[in-house]
Amino acid sequence: MPKLSQSLCDAINAQVQNELASAYLYLGMSAECSTQNYRGTAHWLRQQWEEELSHATKMMDYVLDRGNALALEEIPKPTFEFTTLTAVFEEVLSHERSVTGAINALYARAAEQNDYAAQTFLQWFVNEQVEEENTVRDVLDMLKIGGDQGAALLIVDRQLGERVASVDPSGA
Repeated sequence: MPKLSQSLCDAINAQVQNELASAYLYLGMSAECSTQNYRGTAHWLRQQWEEELSHATKMMDYVLDRGNALALEEIPKPTFEFTTLTAVFEEVLSHERSVTGAINALYARAAEQNDYAAQTFLQWFVNEQVEEENTVRDVLDMLKIGGDQGAALLIVDRQLGERVASVDPSGA
């Protein structure tokens, strides 16, 4: 298998950075939710943190498997503020949409370069982003139906706490 083109390698390295920054964002959000006693949401976000780390690792391994060099950069400090859980998940959805755009751009670059192996590799991430956005929209729908206060909020928070680590059948 030939090496990735330099431009595609650079783009995947940049996405590794994005995945690590996503993980850092979710870890910070988890800590803030825990501080505000939203323990279920904190757990959900901690699971998201782990998932983003696995995505970064999967991409790092791919770059190395193709014989290219890995380039890690500094991860910026995440910034966010929220007053409600709805605001948390609106931020998560906005963030996931930006990740979807980056993944789609990566896939398009691989397609432009006729790198079929990279397209196959990136297809998993394309599908994963559909799932990510749907999951967050489902949480937002629950919050809209139940409200962002009172017993309904406690039920949603408890349900989020029941999230188990996702298992990636591809081994990542």
